Amino acid sequence: MENKKIVFFGGEPLGIPALEALAAAGIIPQLIVCSPDRPAGRGLPLVPPAVKQWAQTQNIEVFQPENYQDESAKQKLFATEWDLFVVVAYNFILPKWLLELPKKGCLNVHPSLLPALRGPSPIRTAILQNQPEAVGVTVMLLDEKMDTGPILQQQAYQPKVWPISGPILDGELAAQGGKLLAQVTPAWLAGEIEPKSQNHELATYTKMFKKGANELHISPLALPSGAEAFSLLCKIKAWEGIGDTFFVHNDKRIKIKAAGLSADSSLELYRVVPEGKAEMDFNSYLQSLAAP
Repeated sequence: MENKKIVFFGGEPLGIPALEALAAAGIIPQLIVCSPDRPAGRGLPLVPPAVKQWAQTQNIEVFQPENYQDESAKQKLFATEWDLFVVVAYNFILPKWLLELPKKGCLNVHPSLLPALRGPSPIRTAILQNQPEAVGVTVMLLDEKMDTGPILQQQAYQPKVWPISGPILDGELAAQGGKLLAQVTPAWLAGEIEPKSQNHELATYTKMFKKGANELHISPLALPSGAEAFSLLCKIKAWEGIGDTFFVHNDKRIKIKAAGLSADSSLELYRVVPEGKAEMDFNSYLQSLAAP
């Protein structure tokens, strides 16, 4: 992509795979924009975002605005005539003036088959609501509304097992989205793709997962079967890695780390973390209940 001036706006979990796919295709952004460093860990030292760390290994300039009302952000981005912005899992909604700045607009990777599952949690919502048909990636043009812009290209993802673990699907769609973006970007810049409007009447929406919504109302001594078991397994898989599901027994919170279905479609718990104890297999937990 010689002489093309590109800015990458990104975060996790999709940012790094997208950058690596672009770099492998010879598409190197001149500037990478990400969230500011944030306090984390013991002692709360400032920790740079993963996207920033990647940029530093590639000697690419990094910009970390707190917001886009600040004149310094405008001055920085108006200082160059940009050809394209690429936005992947960025934590800010870009204002209109920013969307209109690059000559070829703003490309975005969204991890669902739009117009299905617009909003902030498409991957985990697809699992939670048992919607494998909506799983995939979309490269689109950003507009002022959330996930409503014209589609440039889509690619479905067909998991080998369902429901699939949330962290696994995060990784799979991040890789798939990065590869599709690397294919679409040069074609879009060359004028070889005609954008297609979304059918807004078919749109569905997602919300942020809320704390407390990950509780399961089950007894470890009588786990459910059939449709209820499948629905609960979808919830367990959707919450993996972002808080995990839990149930309460004998006034203790038991976090679920791994689960599945038995041959007769009953819910099976494999690994749990009882409150105040280390992770253990579920049978060991049951034995501890029976111990005097």
